[in-house]
Amino acid sequence: MAISTTMRALEIRSLTGPTAAQLGDHPVPRPGPGEVLIKVGAAGINFADIMQTRGIYPPGPAAPYLGGIEVCGEVVALGDGDEIYPPGAKVIGAGLKGCWAEYVIAPAASLMPLPDGWTETQGAAFFANWVTAYICLVTLGRISQDQTVLIHAAAGGVGQTAVHLAKHFGARVFATASTEEKLDVARNLGADELINYTKQDFVAEVKSRTGERGVDLILEMVGGDTFRKNLEAVVPYGNIVVFGYASSAKKVDINNVGMIWDYPVSITGMTLGSLIGNRPDLFGQVMGEIGELIASGVIRPEEPMVHSLADGSQVLSDLEQRKTTGKQVFVP
Repeated sequence: MAISTTMRALEIRSLTGPTAAQLGDHPVPRPGPGEVLIKVGAAGINFADIMQTRGIYPPGPAAPYLGGIEVCGEVVALGDGDEIYPPGAKVIGAGLKGCWAEYVIAPAASLMPLPDGWTETQGAAFFANWVTAYICLVTLGRISQDQTVLIHAAAGGVGQTAVHLAKHFGARVFATASTEEKLDVARNLGADELINYTKQDFVAEVKSRTGERGVDLILEMVGGDTFRKNLEAVVPYGNIVVFGYASSAKKVDINNVGMIWDYPVSITGMTLGSLIGNRPDLFGQVMGEIGELIASGVIRPEEPMVHSLADGSQVLSDLEQRKTTGKQVFVP
């Protein structure tokens, strides 16, 4: 395959939010040792990307930078030492840099094959959502049959997959969202308890519906006051898994007096990039388990909303303003 020397890519030119995203021409990157060059078929859009455009998702890149952390496409060139994927292989990857482009490089060891029968847009909708939800629920949350699980932003990309997986593992699912339409999405995925957090206090609702006990596990990605309120909604010695802070970069002071002492719960943080980089052994175990769920049909490809890179700024703005539902992807 002939590879151009230049490509179209969506560049974030300043850390002022989605309006700083502009489409332009850039050099095609070259893979280094252990890396591959991927011709992008589709690239996922995640809320972490939005936070990076505002410089509030550490360790985010300095501007200007090429956006996008999740990709599905075809391997077209290899760096020295790569013996995992030959040219022509279709792959999925996340935790990368510069995926909103026609080409992107990626460490070969961080990729997985595109499952048989999946399209590239389906592949781009898979990795960040499903792997994050699985790690939060199973690897870190230790979910089990008949437990209660509170999933915030249940109509979002990770939220929807988390509801699906939690029901598969036999949990009673509490889902929060900002509108009745979004709660309908969670209901259709099997959520048992629906809470509109703009009209209802989710702590009071959880307590009321669990006989004042609280839930066993909370998936937290909101931050700020919601993080603090989760401490009241979880059962003592339950689990809170934190995988983001989409609505507030305000730091919450976690201390041994007035928080951990008063609220004896397990709090665990998770980012895909950190897991891949710091615990490749655990990441490999997770991907093996997820592969079994794909093979058994538990994890199924989803159809995301597809957008052109030319519409990048508007698409990112809509996601930031909570105007979207489910997974969004770009195609070059």
